[in-house]
Amino acid sequence: MGAAGDRRMWIHALARQSSRLMVDELPVETTLYSLRDSPPGPPDRRTGERHLTLLRVGALIIGERRELCLIKNVSAGGMLIRAYCDIALGTPISIELKHGEPIGGIARWIKDGCVGVTFDESVDVIALLTGSPEGPRPRMPRVEVGSIAWLREDGSTHRARTVNVSQGGVKIECAAAIPVGAEVTVSLPGLSPRAGTVRWGDSGAYGVTFNQVIALPDLVAWLQGERERLRAVG
Repeated sequence: MGAAGDRRMWIHALARQSSRLMVDELPVETTLYSLRDSPPGPPDRRTGERHLTLLRVGALIIGERRELCLIKNVSAGGMLIRAYCDIALGTPISIELKHGEPIGGIARWIKDGCVGVTFDESVDVIALLTGSPEGPRPRMPRVEVGSIAWLREDGSTHRARTVNVSQGGVKIECAAAIPVGAEVTVSLPGLSPRAGTVRWGDSGAYGVTFNQVIALPDLVAWLQGERERLRAVG
């Protein structure tokens, strides 16, 4: 192949490696579930922040028409979706997260291509997450919480706020500067401390990947306690 060919192969390999590193360091935007009863509000506009987007796909039913949509946020009272068809305010719609189980609601607001849906009846978010006991249990996605957390890094312990949590990691907000790649231990009240690695940081927010996933029954029990706490203070 020669020196020129070897150099081209080396450059392409380096570019692929750099691309993978950039993706690994990006915050990942996935469908967010909330324990709160109120429907999600309009999304905040982010500037200068890049995300790897892995949103859940749902079926959007309007009358006799069936479309696909992306699910951005789900709470007991409603849903925030990105639709790919025109929807007028006040339109009755149904959304299927599980086949054959539509959830009815009303389009309450529209902003930046997103639609806020208020459900006709409150849904059990934790039951929606865990699925049927007879069927397979996929790994639980991110769930919005807002509890206190403690982050231990390099011999120092910092108070933090949990933004959302999954079986495999947590997003926190912390006033201390934590370097990306740091080995940390995260403690959430009611759960055993979890060792992990800081994968990304942005303006005081950090994404931590756990070294070992939280067992689904443990996380579900903890989320049920958090839901009751939120209702008590709300």
